[in-house]
Amino acid sequence: MADLLTSVDVDEPASGERGRLARYVGGKIGGGLVSLFLVTVLGFFLFRVMPGDPVRTMTRGAPMTDQQIAALRERLGLDQPLWKQFLDYLGALAHGDLGTSYTYSRPVADLIVERIGPTLLLAGTATVLAIGLGLWMGSRAAWKHGGGFDKIATSAALTLWSVPTFWLGLILLMALGVGFGPIPGLFPVGGISSPDVPPGVLPHVLDVAHHLVLPAITMVAVIYAEYLMVMRSSLLEEMGEGYLNTARAKGLREDLVRSRHAVPNALLPAVTLIFLRLGLVVAGAITVETVYSWPGIGLLTFEALRVPDPPLLQGVFLVLAGSVVVMNVLADLLYRVLDPRVRES
Repeated sequence: MADLLTSVDVDEPASGERGRLARYVGGKIGGGLVSLFLVTVLGFFLFRVMPGDPVRTMTRGAPMTDQQIAALRERLGLDQPLWKQFLDYLGALAHGDLGTSYTYSRPVADLIVERIGPTLLLAGTATVLAIGLGLWMGSRAAWKHGGGFDKIATSAALTLWSVPTFWLGLILLMALGVGFGPIPGLFPVGGISSPDVPPGVLPHVLDVAHHLVLPAITMVAVIYAEYLMVMRSSLLEEMGEGYLNTARAKGLREDLVRSRHAVPNALLPAVTLIFLRLGLVVAGAITVETVYSWPGIGLLTFEALRVPDPPLLQGVFLVLAGSVVVMNVLADLLYRVLDPRVRES
């Protein structure tokens, strides 16, 4: 009987914990799905109320009669009521069809797949560099709070954070791409590769890396300040905790106290920010890709806005906003794993 009671006492807390975990995960995933649906609805109607007529823009300069324009409008489905267009869009979306681009006359999904690689390369490189630079500088600035490094690093980060991305990109493009005075340009001014690259994998990789330098530097300069400020603030809060004094009393050097004890405990807010920013970084590449003619989703979005091209804009908007929603859900789930206070709530 005692063994039976003991097993019941052990099983009940375990089943309760599993139930809370299931409800937590289910709630976050359910909220993410609702957000994705709202994004879908917003994307459809938002790009339908934009000024401009896609058919008139597509046929600009072409000798077409009113009957031909009406036939083109009917072929694109733009002669249907808005509610009918929306239902058709939802039906196609349920089958994985994002529509056909008016500008390229190709499936939107194919265009996004072609452009997602360069965007992930640019955004991924910039994110890794920004995270490493921001966390390192933030921990150093906090540990030497009020010193010269702290003041210089914080001031520089806040200044770059407030600079418009397109303006910084243009400055770097003119200074390091075009060159000035007797100093020639050091980096390519646009694109992802040069047409005269020698055959071979290594020359191609080096050429892409050469084109990647300026766009990556522009993105890093703008976004690393977030990681620096969050890490600095979090570490400043940890520096007053008693466990650091205990570590010092054991004879550990200041560098080891910082790296082994203070920094790991201060990383939790930074890790959450990293996941939240992963989705936004992809969306934030639009300006950088436009300035440097980087053939990614950002440049594709800019091209679609000029027409406008509603199916292409809807598809890109859904992918970019969906990445933000997915990363938010992952951040919430990861936060529960990393922070025991969330698990106990």
